[in-house]
Amino acid sequence: MDYKTQIDKSRLPRHIAIIMDGNGRWAKKQGLARMFGHRQGVETVHNITVAATKLGVEYLTLYTFSTENWNRPKEEVDALMTLLVDTIAKETPTLMNNNVRLTMIGDIDRLPEGTRQKFLGCIDQTSHNTGLTMILALSYSARWEITEAVRKAVALAQKGSLREEEVNEQLVSSLMTTDAVPDPDLLIRTSGEYRISNFLLWQLAYSELYFTDCLWPEFTEEEFYKAIVDYQKRERRFGKTSEQIH
Repeated sequence: MDYKTQIDKSRLPRHIAIIMDGNGRWAKKQGLARMFGHRQGVETVHNITVAATKLGVEYLTLYTFSTENWNRPKEEVDALMTLLVDTIAKETPTLMNNNVRLTMIGDIDRLPEGTRQKFLGCIDQTSHNTGLTMILALSYSARWEITEAVRKAVALAQKGSLREEEVNEQLVSSLMTTDAVPDPDLLIRTSGEYRISNFLLWQLAYSELYFTDCLWPEFTEEEFYKAIVDYQKRERRFGKTSEQIH
């Protein structure tokens, strides 16, 4: 089935977030080391980014490396950091050619200096692009983010810049790392897992969730279009009744 032709471009999700899961399992199925899965996953990132750009999606957030991933074997973490550096060097021209702006969220101070500088350089180079904004969640967890937001609020209160009655949802949202970005309309998770895994817990409050058994290296553009078609078939009520929506 050609899902791309079924997409109503007037009702695209503005912001799509993806939990890219299954690289290691894909490699194991092929009888390969886990890093082969991560390398293949990079190709999927390239393909989905290009597909999102062509459709006109405004924001694409990719769960790239979680805070919990630091607990993986050191050799795998080191290899992933090297892969990230190599990938950003290779993909920066593609981002420029496709008018994609790159940014990051997460505890990036934990990244190796060389890795962090490569990403910051790409962020600076693409900062004037006006197409898709691609957000990489690196060294990220939602509980870390919420904890940081609480710390910021406490600091403001201690300085006398924040009163109790001023604390509301808008304030909390402004203290998140995604304060300049609309909440995701659609969350996609690959590999058959049905978890949020500490990802954008505040921002996903009203997001539509889409789960697929596809391992991330197998997630094609057509699977991406399928997820969007499924999203467009849903009625988003935000607590209202169907009659109020229509």
